[in-house]
Amino acid sequence: MKRVIFLCTGNSARSQLAEALLRHQAGHFFEVFSAGSQPHDIDPRTIAALQKFHLPVDGLQSKSIDEFAGQSFDYVITLCDKARQECAQLPQAREV
Repeated sequence: MKRVIFLCTGNSARSQLAEALLRHQAGHFFEVFSAGSQPHDIDPRTIAALQKFHLPVDGLQSKSIDEFAGQSFDYVITLCDKARQECAQLPQAREV
């Protein structure tokens, strides 16, 4: 199974949404994760958007990119320029 991680600065909105959407649409093909370079609380609008599309919100929490140190991913997808700069070294990926 291919491993994908979505990265943004706060892991509070964009990367959380991307993780949830890919997991919902193609979770049987991918192990999906998200993280941030400076994680903070999940944006309430993120929760509202996921609920609107009947996607699970239980257990949502921001995660630091540091939690994935040493892990390899097939795809690392950065969702903002700041995250791309800050996360250039982590995690290991076959494609960015």
